[in-house]
Amino acid sequence: MTLRIPELPFGLEPFGPAAGWSYQDGTLSARAGARQDRFVPPGGAALDPDSDAPRLLGAAPEGDFQLIARVRVGFAAAFDAGVIYLHVGDREWAKICLELSPDRPTICTVVTRGHSDDVNSFVVDGDSHWLRLSRTGNAFACHASADGEKWTFVRVFALGSPEQAAAASVGFLVQSPTGDGCEASFDRIAFRPTGLADLRDGS
Repeated sequence: MTLRIPELPFGLEPFGPAAGWSYQDGTLSARAGARQDRFVPPGGAALDPDSDAPRLLGAAPEGDFQLIARVRVGFAAAFDAGVIYLHVGDREWAKICLELSPDRPTICTVVTRGHSDDVNSFVVDGDSHWLRLSRTGNAFACHASADGEKWTFVRVFALGSPEQAAAASVGFLVQSPTGDGCEASFDRIAFRPTGLADLRDGS
């Protein structure tokens, strides 16, 4: 079932385990179940078909964009997270996360190309933070912010072919890899049909 919210110019479809996605008064929320994650260990085998987490995704319009949200996470166990998620192929996706990693709230990113990498960027205070995913040309960038005004550069990367990058789906994910479940909410959601002129100037 397609979920349409006024902040986004595209509909959102659920993927993965059921999470009870809901939208009310500007806030999107969901709950991941126990041991739910979307991650392929770098030294492991191919993606375990039972390894999945609830996602809510839509096809981004053509061209450059920024997807922004403030995420709040009900941290209970290591690696619980709320995520802005990017999908370009069955074995190619990326996440920018507010994650308990493993005992402090941390901005983390994961880029999966068959196998996943895993990067912790910096610790933050509290259970909420702003996340931003952008596309400029064929490149994607991740930023984080305490206030939604001044942004800290986290990562820039390419993912998939130019054709795949142009047809990317974006949205939200909730995970609880080691715990019994995790609730997360996303508010102040915004979509801007422009890229970033400078990834590192704080804008």
